[in-house]
Amino acid sequence: MGVTRGARDLWARWTDPAQWSRRRVVGESALAAGLALLTGAAEFLTGQGLLRTLLAGLAVAVLSLVRRTVPATVLIAAGALDAATNGGFLLIVAAWSAGRRIKGVLRALTAYSASFVAFEAIVLRDNRSAVWIAFSVLLFLVMAVVPGITGRYWSQRRALLQTLRERNAQLLRERQMIARQARMRERQRIAQDMHDSLGHQLALIAVQSGALEVSQGLGEQQREAVGVLREASVAAMHELRAVVGVLKDGTVEEARAESGVVAGIDGLVESAAAAGTSVRLVRSGDPRPTTRRTASSRRG
Repeated sequence: MGVTRGARDLWARWTDPAQWSRRRVVGESALAAGLALLTGAAEFLTGQGLLRTLLAGLAVAVLSLVRRTVPATVLIAAGALDAATNGGFLLIVAAWSAGRRIKGVLRALTAYSASFVAFEAIVLRDNRSAVWIAFSVLLFLVMAVVPGITGRYWSQRRALLQTLRERNAQLLRERQMIARQARMRERQRIAQDMHDSLGHQLALIAVQSGALEVSQGLGEQQREAVGVLREASVAAMHELRAVVGVLKDGTVEEARAESGVVAGIDGLVESAAAAGTSVRLVRSGDPRPTTRRTASSRRG
């Protein structure tokens, strides 16, 4: 029952569509075919039979296709198969893949040791001289250990770089968040200062001018001028509240508040003229949006 479940899980992992992109299908197929052809050609050129050549090529192709799913098993099988055949190319690929995918140093050491035992058991089956033993050990080191260490180093370096990129992105996000919070606190402080310092003064001006407007000792022209002053102070209080609200809430309504301030220049000139002040508005150049509105449009 356990073997059946394990085989079913292995088949599900190997046939998972998420692991088989079009690029990987093409690459894995080309690699498996190339390894099979190289092994079959080596077997055929050394005088082996056609059946053994076909079986060796087929075994190499199958092991190459499943090396990502079961890297340790393929590494051990590749050690035995490459020792029994005249290929040797599958062991290099399997060792590289196992070095990248086997989790844990102890598991990797066990898999490479088992592959070395399988390789040596077949290589030394007919010849056990000291020279041949030393050569076989050196051959396994070159074909399996060096690619495995290289693959493991490359995989760990890639994982480290990815972790560093994610950490850097997180730090940038945190810094931006801290900067936004600092700007918001500063804006709220400025808004509070403006409200405390200017709001009371404008309210006092509005109250005093209102009281002066209903005074009996003023002439009609003077009363009209005081009324204009009271309206201007009230309008200034509204503008101050709008600016304070913008500073407290953020920059969403900033452009709208500024446009209201700019548009209020005409009304201010008219009010001053109605009060008897000699004033005129001179415009020059082409109309352009305010600086903050331009910056907001660029950010958008």
